[in-house]
Amino acid sequence: MKGLVLAGGKGTRLRPLTHTMPKQLIPVANKPILDYVMDHMRQAHITSIGIVVSPGTGHYIKEALDNTCADLDITYILQEKPLGLAHAVQVSHEFLGDDPFLMFLGDNLIKHGIKECIELFNTSKSDAVIMLKEVEDARMFGVADIDETGNIKQLVEKPPDPPSNLAVVGVYVFSPMIHQAIAKIQPSQRGELEITDAIQKMMTMGYSVRSFQLNGWWLDTGKKSDLLEANRVILDELSTSKIEGTIDTKSTIKGNVYIEAGATIHRTDIQGPAIIGSKTVVEDTNIGPYTSVGNSCSIKHSEILNSVVLNDVLIHNISPMQDSIIGNNATIRQKTSTHESIEFMVGDNTEVDL
Repeated sequence: MKGLVLAGGKGTRLRPLTHTMPKQLIPVANKPILDYVMDHMRQAHITSIGIVVSPGTGHYIKEALDNTCADLDITYILQEKPLGLAHAVQVSHEFLGDDPFLMFLGDNLIKHGIKECIELFNTSKSDAVIMLKEVEDARMFGVADIDETGNIKQLVEKPPDPPSNLAVVGVYVFSPMIHQAIAKIQPSQRGELEITDAIQKMMTMGYSVRSFQLNGWWLDTGKKSDLLEANRVILDELSTSKIEGTIDTKSTIKGNVYIEAGATIHRTDIQGPAIIGSKTVVEDTNIGPYTSVGNSCSIKHSEILNSVVLNDVLIHNISPMQDSIIGNNATIRQKTSTHESIEFMVGDNTEVDL
């Protein structure tokens, strides 16, 4: 079985961060979102993987995966324009050939692996298995209506009156029959070839489409609040503290905290779950909970809560800062003191003086 990871798109809801990096490379708990997807592929023993990229950001994806996925056989597939998920499959047909494949949206995070979904595909001998998750409000998602045996009866995209509370997660297993279905559909009103339309076409052509219900968490990282929630959820997975850096005797660590090798902590209180990246220096600061600080940062005389800080960031005299995402190589300094909480969404190479 082959893998197909969709890593294109513009990530407009995550600007300004996505002006300078693909959304799939934004780190959650100091690890790019796309790396979690590739880990799932490894765990499912999928080694031949196509990565669908867009013209403006594909080189960033390739550079990142060249550094972390040398063990995988990766083919990069250019999707010139974002014309839908089914269009991404269409442009990948040469790579996929007549093999079954697992398709994973590269900005989604799930708790459990994908092996069970593949096992259901193999044992049921279906032509497609669609991963679903119960949600409170299904109106913002693709939604599935299933029968008592788990077969999908209908898929609808963002319906005002959902037929169920089962949202389409963004993980699919397909037989090569999906290509026949895509060839028979037309672009939707928004001008895209919709994967939901292709799956619906498979069913009308008589092919079997089953559902797999995800029990663990599912996180769509499409906007700022989603990223912060993903950071909280994954940091909660830390089961123990791991201290590889240097901490002086005037600092305190409470809860599960990961201090990476080369980090230096002076006169600082850290409340976990939290993670501090390599070569980062933290002085006279309160950090956490639910805060990730990247590599080679300088944090002094500040308080940071429930935030994601990327690499090479300087934060001095900011207290308190919470619910924030700070891009690479950003500088945030405060010259006058305040006790009001400050919230940021700051892109790469930004300088903020308060």
